[in-house]
Amino acid sequence: MQPTALLNVMIGAARKAGRRLARDFGEVENLQVSKKGPGDFVTAADHRSEQIIFDELSAARPGYGFLMEERGAVEGTDKSHRWIVDPLDGTTNFLHGLPQFAVSIALERDGAIHAGVVYDVAKDEMYWAERNKGAYVGDRRLRVSARTQFESAVIATGFPFLGRPGQARFLKELFEVMPHSAGVRRFGAASLDLAWVAAGKFDAFWERNLGPWDVAAGSILVREAGGFLADLDGSGDPVFTGNIAAGNEPILAQLRDRLKAAQG
Repeated sequence: MQPTALLNVMIGAARKAGRRLARDFGEVENLQVSKKGPGDFVTAADHRSEQIIFDELSAARPGYGFLMEERGAVEGTDKSHRWIVDPLDGTTNFLHGLPQFAVSIALERDGAIHAGVVYDVAKDEMYWAERNKGAYVGDRRLRVSARTQFESAVIATGFPFLGRPGQARFLKELFEVMPHSAGVRRFGAASLDLAWVAAGKFDAFWERNLGPWDVAAGSILVREAGGFLADLDGSGDPVFTGNIAAGNEPILAQLRDRLKAAQG
């Protein structure tokens, strides 16, 4: 299947931002870096990538609003559509020269995620999906893992770093999941974790306290690849609560049971 005109707009913006990030990654030691909070960095590369995406999407779809990690909400005249953008997911990896970071762009339509792209810049892999049209990387259709046994499953996660709440809770969850699975991985970019769930590389993923820009594009990749999403506390749409679990149906159910047991 070929991407639609809408997806081509999103893919084009992600690629253009990615080319700039790739150049910056080669000169990361020269980047201006500031702190949003303890352990939470923002770079000149974030801002450049975000500006490129903002300009490209604004030109292609005038009137659409934005929700962006760095500049926040930007109201548009079209109240039905909003872009949700992370211009550099995996900033800490980027700053340490680790080639695990991505550009994430989603389109929200009437309150639901309609389309998404996650661009793995270092590997030049473009993940894309549109509602009811399937999920792809390049021209290859994605399907979530077919595993059903938790002991054979590899689970991805993210955990609170310096200055973030929830470390004790996460450790309880980790100690419940880790001994019963084939492995737990922490790669540091939630959008790529979700893309890899969609691709069947990971069997499931969980993390708390994420922003919509971290997971919006990845969420539709998982759904269109046949997977499922859940809010860890059962309180709403995980894209917007930020407490997300994702995976194929049997592994996700078992993961949720393990996470509940950790709080018991």
